Amino acid sequence: MNTLARVRVPLLLLSFGILLLIAASKANAAKPPLGPPLWPGELAYHPSPRAVTLLLFIGYLAGALAVLAGLARPRIGRRWLGWVLLLAVLTLLTAPIGSGDHTNYAAYGRIAMQGGDPYVESPEAWRDGLDPITASVQPPWRTTPSIYGPLATALMAFSSWVGGDNLRETVGTWQVLVIAAWLAMRWMLLQLVEGERAQGRIDVLWTFNPLVFGALVMGAHVDMIAGAFAVAALLALRRSPVLTGLFVGAAASTKITYGVVALGILWAWRAAVQRHPAWRPPTGAGPLRRLVAPLRTAGARQQVTRLVLGALAVVVPCYVVAGPHVLRQLGAAGGSFSFATPAAPIWRGLRHVLPEWAVATIVFTLAALVMILLAWLLHRVAARVNLGRRIPDGATRQAVVTTWALSTAYVLVAPYSLPWYDTLTWALLPLLLELAWDRVLVVRYLFMVLAYVPGRVLALTPTVEAFTLNFRKNIAPWVTTAMLLAMFWHCWRILRAPRVGPVSRRFGRATLRRRPRRAAAPPAGRRSPARRHRSR
Repeated sequence: MNTLARVRVPLLLLSFGILLLIAASKANAAKPPLGPPLWPGELAYHPSPRAVTLLLFIGYLAGALAVLAGLARPRIGRRWLGWVLLLAVLTLLTAPIGSGDHTNYAAYGRIAMQGGDPYVESPEAWRDGLDPITASVQPPWRTTPSIYGPLATALMAFSSWVGGDNLRETVGTWQVLVIAAWLAMRWMLLQLVEGERAQGRIDVLWTFNPLVFGALVMGAHVDMIAGAFAVAALLALRRSPVLTGLFVGAAASTKITYGVVALGILWAWRAAVQRHPAWRPPTGAGPLRRLVAPLRTAGARQQVTRLVLGALAVVVPCYVVAGPHVLRQLGAAGGSFSFATPAAPIWRGLRHVLPEWAVATIVFTLAALVMILLAWLLHRVAARVNLGRRIPDGATRQAVVTTWALSTAYVLVAPYSLPWYDTLTWALLPLLLELAWDRVLVVRYLFMVLAYVPGRVLALTPTVEAFTLNFRKNIAPWVTTAMLLAMFWHCWRILRAPRVGPVSRRFGRATLRRRPRRAAAPPAGRRSPARRHRSR
């Protein structure tokens, strides 16, 4: 244990140091050009594509090892506040890395600020491609209208209003919003749980997790803001259904997939009704009626109504202002896949024998079935071991566990998934009990992140491009498939074990230990040795 604790800090320093070095250097294969820096201090170092790829591989591998070491002995979370703030400041002194999505955000905000419709206009077509902000968008997104929610577009427009014609200032404003969401997320997670070990897990798996920090925060992705709204909804659950609804509406209006938190909250209220001594399920009702019957009771109906009203108070104005074309891009990712997912080998194989529409139908149907099965198994495991026992409030506990199960099933199985889609999985995982799948998720996420190193399709040499594509197509999907099977294996082992004892945290042995048997009682008429001794 002491050795692991000593190794973790040097590994974290190495990992974060490499990430900050790449982000502070000049434009490279992981960092698109943004123009002059906001302040002096950008390093004169201009790494080659090979150097960027190698350094990021080393940095993320060191970060994964640090997380695995921290899982064995998490420290108390509140002691690290100074380091948290220092990391936030250092990140703000650099530019985003890992993708060119932040230039997309700047372009969509620019179009909205100038009176255009970012859900119709593409960055390349806006102002005949002569606008200084929209012209910075990188392939393959130059011809793609916005796929983000209207609240996200409003925040992008705010960044554009602050930055004006300066791309670096626009992106810098967006970075401030992302860093603020990251800091708020840590504070909210600490409020949701009790106990030093649980709070220590927050800093191990979320705050000082270089995989999550590099992909989400240093990548300046909109998922960070949407995830913060979703966690705020969970935190507000024990205070006000209306406030909870406001945050649910904000999460869904930022990115539609984060509306999954609403399902977690509704399921928690349903479970609360079922636990009430006065609850009696309806007799002779169909499956759908039995499913929704608990939410139709007087108390639950009132809470659901307030939640919906709160959500509509955000959703309706956002979508009305955004215009009728905002819904066009909701299915933009439909019918496509990303190479690092378990569905990719199936998709690529079926393409040789079936037309594209048939391949899409088969793959998405299989993915939906597996997704439902995994979510159901995770939910069963959560009930079996009381997975959220460190969350004091019962309704919040159920909502967190259900939201985590649904989000995790989605990102592990969805045909189209990218590293920054895992926001809710990694934000809520620290709140849950330690299980062997913690390490499975770390390994899976390491290969998901490495699959998209360095992050750009431009500025790559043929050798680096061939290496990264080979890793993304022929290595990462098989590892993510193996980790998906490992998740099923751990669920099966836990569910088939006898319902006694604590859960083992050993990798590959998430089973339930048997308690030692008590000594048999002495026969009647005879005193035990201890009692004979006391009688003397």
